[in-house]
Amino acid sequence: MKHIISLSGGIGSYFTLKRVLEKQDKEDVIAVFCDTLQEDGDLYRFLNDIENKFDLEIIRLSIGKTPFELAYEDNFLYNSRIANCSKKLKSKPFNEWLKVNFKEDECILYLGIDWTETHRCEAIRKNYKPYQVEFPMCQNPLISKYEMLEELKNEGIEIPRLYKLGFSHNNCKGCCFKAGIGHFKLLLEKDRITYLEFENKEQLLRKKLNKDVSILKRKGKTFTLRQLRGLIENTPEQLSLFECSDFGGCGCFME
Repeated sequence: MKHIISLSGGIGSYFTLKRVLEKQDKEDVIAVFCDTLQEDGDLYRFLNDIENKFDLEIIRLSIGKTPFELAYEDNFLYNSRIANCSKKLKSKPFNEWLKVNFKEDECILYLGIDWTETHRCEAIRKNYKPYQVEFPMCQNPLISKYEMLEELKNEGIEIPRLYKLGFSHNNCKGCCFKAGIGHFKLLLEKDRITYLEFENKEQLLRKKLNKDVSILKRKGKTFTLRQLRGLIENTPEQLSLFECSDFGGCGCFME
């Protein structure tokens, strides 16, 4: 029986791998990372640290395209409601690799969601049938993300850069189509260069489509990253407390 862990580059998947290794023989444990090619450089450092710590090689899958490249192909600006990047860049390549290499009775899958997301477990198990799926971080001892990050430091591994900047996820360089206004506000404040790159890509796709579309919505209307930046830089008081706390959330790999 093989034990296959989906490594996202996030802290939850790291501790998922750790818990599985504590119970299973290392030669039966396989870690898989699906690369969107739009990741923070420090995520790859984190993956290398994981390989060195546990003395294992992470299988890395990629279709060779970024989320925005997929949006260009689809002629559709992904947003908080519709985004095919997670499905095409993560779920699909993982599933194809899985079905080629293992039958359902030859492995168990492990995903890194924790006890705060148990409401997602049933749908995930249903989607991966007939494969068995487990969630070690939903089991005792229950620990918070803050506690995970503190323990990571104690283990001698540097906390990934995006966590240090205040992001709740270590994926897609902080540029998630499903993120909210608060998330992109944080990105502008902490990584202006990356924000401007994403803003420019949004403008280019708007021009290609010749439509008034945007990643974000505000008050039921299109709200581009350029508009958000202008608002923050010129009249930040116009953003409500609710908007500033709207970080959204990507269900990467889970749907």
